[in-house]
Amino acid sequence: MNTTTPQTQDISAHRALRNIEDLPMPKGLPVLGNMLQIDAPHFHLQMEQWCRELGPYFRVQVGKRRMMVVADHEVVATVLRNRPDGFRRTARLEEIGAEMGLKAGLFGANGEVWKRQRRMVMAGFDPAHVKGYYPSMLKVGQNLASRWDAAAHGNQTIDLQSDLMRYTVDTIAGLAFGSEVNTLQSDADVIQRHLDKIFPALYRRMIAPFPTWRWFKRQADRDLERSMVEVNAAVDGFVAQAKARLAADPARRAHPKNLLEAMLVAAEEPGSGIDDDQVAGNVMTMLLAGEDTTANTIAWMIYLLSRNPECLARANEEVRSVVGRFESPSMEQISALDYIEACAHETMRLKPVAPQLPLQALHDTVVGDVRVPAGTMVVSLLRRDSVSESVVKDAGRFDPMRWLGEHGPGEQARSAKRVSMPFGAGPRICPGRYLALLEMKMAMAVLLGRFDLLAVDTPQGAEAEEKLSFTMTPVGLSMRIRSRA
Repeated sequence: MNTTTPQTQDISAHRALRNIEDLPMPKGLPVLGNMLQIDAPHFHLQMEQWCRELGPYFRVQVGKRRMMVVADHEVVATVLRNRPDGFRRTARLEEIGAEMGLKAGLFGANGEVWKRQRRMVMAGFDPAHVKGYYPSMLKVGQNLASRWDAAAHGNQTIDLQSDLMRYTVDTIAGLAFGSEVNTLQSDADVIQRHLDKIFPALYRRMIAPFPTWRWFKRQADRDLERSMVEVNAAVDGFVAQAKARLAADPARRAHPKNLLEAMLVAAEEPGSGIDDDQVAGNVMTMLLAGEDTTANTIAWMIYLLSRNPECLARANEEVRSVVGRFESPSMEQISALDYIEACAHETMRLKPVAPQLPLQALHDTVVGDVRVPAGTMVVSLLRRDSVSESVVKDAGRFDPMRWLGEHGPGEQARSAKRVSMPFGAGPRICPGRYLALLEMKMAMAVLLGRFDLLAVDTPQGAEAEEKLSFTMTPVGLSMRIRSRA
């Protein structure tokens, strides 16, 4: 039976097809393949280097596990759009996540379960709800301003990622769950410290050649188990509190005050097919994805602006003319920071927190000009063409203006938008992308409206190191600021 999709049929009709076995492969060892070569913290850089050596299609073998890697942005876009019917999240992600105790949310769900959850989650992201969440986001922005005020007055160096992780956890807890966590004003044992263990552990286990944690538990495995207990307890608490609010005030059902309330109302609709575990899974998804991806993108943006003084000056000018000294800006003022949003897009082009995306083929299909059997893992390299001079002009330069269409007829803007896909593409594009951008602009309004950015330093004084631990993070950034008069 021919199970190729219309998209892949269109591609394959014009090319002679290859099999995965025909693709080049990094030199490895018999039986083990490339297993001993994998450098987990820099696996994305290895993949990009192999791509430069072998071309946009190659294969990697890790013991019995085989994966096809594709880097052509047009083919990558076709793969991403062919979800959920043609490709799914990998069975390995599902298996490892369930073993760790992660309930399936929208990020990891597949098939009909994903479709039902998508409807529920999107119910919480409509424009009216987003506007209602803004006061909670503003309060967290003000807490961040207070924390950085104290650091500036004390002439203290700021652990940039730690503070931004606190900021994003507080924001998600407030606007998504209606709960004030306020880790920004606490140095106690906060939920953020437990969340920080989950993604790195998930990544390590997914790429591990052998499941050693099933045979004997190291201290890190025991710490992870404790963190999962703490985070799951917090998630259950968020859900219970939201249900209590809805029960005490039935009017909230017509006008939910946060994402969780909106999801619970949607889940109660006849035929929703959503149970409490799926609601809890999406609470966990928002905590993890909302904390890690957004915080790392803001950290990378501040770092890149510090290395590009002209761009920093323009960003300062926009924030200070639109928002002024950050006190209590309106949602309209934060939304109007177009250059800051362009800086965010340019950051995600150069430093995407998800530089590669593994998916699994549901049917026999064709990717580019390669036959792909059902069940094959296909890894899309999302950055390769975004930083290629053959695809994007001045690809290595941090140039936010390319997103504003001010380079001639707008070709740079069109090419960058076509190639860079930090939120994915197709039906599974990230539903929280608008909120994430608003959160990024809020943090930058705090920094540039209230302070002068003096420096962003790295541990060795060199370029920031990229480290992959499910998401791609900068290593050890510290920031020095001065209060504006």
